[in-house]
Amino acid sequence: MGVPVYEVAKDFVFSAAHQIRFHPGKCERLHGHNWRVRVHARASTLSRLGMVVDFADLYRIVAELCARFDHRNVNEVAPFDEVNTTAENLARYFYAEANRRLAEAEGSRVQVSKVEVWENEGSLAVYREE
Repeated sequence: MGVPVYEVAKDFVFSAAHQIRFHPGKCERLHGHNWRVRVHARASTLSRLGMVVDFADLYRIVAELCARFDHRNVNEVAPFDEVNTTAENLARYFYAEANRRLAEAEGSRVQVSKVEVWENEGSLAVYREE
């Protein structure tokens, strides 16, 4: 029998413009998306309340990250003033930052397992570490 894994996820939405530097097509031009970010958190043991993480705590952590980009040009917000603003890079950013903030709040018991970022209903990028 394996190690138990509990996982929860929460969705977030923000509106922001970006342009993908050096893209050979129209994506190099400034354009916008209603970005959707889904953060998955996991733990092998539950809190004393029986949770991986309280959804309200996960909301607070990730909503603060989304607020950095909401109604902004992502290319003007660090680290994306230097890193290309692809969905893949945004997924990696949200993974690292949410993981860091979760560790501050929950210790090592809870970790981000993956992050999904949608530019639109049909296109998403996923970042996870294996």
